[in-house]
Amino acid sequence: MQFSHGGGNDVLTLGEAMNMLPLVAIYRGVEPREAAAMAGAAHGAGFRILEVPLNSPAPFESIRLIATAFPDALVGAGTVMTAGDVDAVAAAGGTLIVMPHADTEIVRAAKANGLICVPGVATPTEAFAALAAGADGLKVFPAEGIPPAVVKAWSAVIPAHVPMIPVGGIDADAEKMAAYLAAGASGFGLGSALFKPGVSVAQVVRNAESFVAALRAAQA
Repeated sequence: MQFSHGGGNDVLTLGEAMNMLPLVAIYRGVEPREAAAMAGAAHGAGFRILEVPLNSPAPFESIRLIATAFPDALVGAGTVMTAGDVDAVAAAGGTLIVMPHADTEIVRAAKANGLICVPGVATPTEAFAALAAGADGLKVFPAEGIPPAVVKAWSAVIPAHVPMIPVGGIDADAEKMAAYLAAGASGFGLGSALFKPGVSVAQVVRNAESFVAALRAAQA
């Protein structure tokens, strides 16, 4: 499946990043001193969407460091809770806003800053409100409570060009990934199964490679 998203030629779009590898690396709890190395572990495996949740230590500094180190990636923030956070992400060089909820004020703030926005949604009502506000994709969250059958029902009404990305409890299980993809999911956001505080860079490399292998098997 190919995705498209309007935007400037100098910034990787959501569609381009998803076409390269439809996996999002989520670095909740990462510290600035390790941010670039941890991001590099996933980047080396092909990841081009790198997210630092704002409830991490000094998240804007980590975003700045990762965005500087990997200009060919879509780098930004997760757990964005206010429009002011959007301004701070933009100032740090981030180009992506991800939220656990569908606050349309934040979506509009992201678009006003020229940023890509992927809000979290758990119902079709939230999904369509977010899209009406300008959302570029939908974070299907929490995925533990939104099984493939629900995603399949959503895919019958949500425009086909809109990426739907399950997040929450996703592990490197090709069979489960395949079920979501067959239902209409576009890719996956990966949290603690990829990175958690205290893990080594080498382990993140192994985790990233395992996820890529599982995705390729699921796509086959």
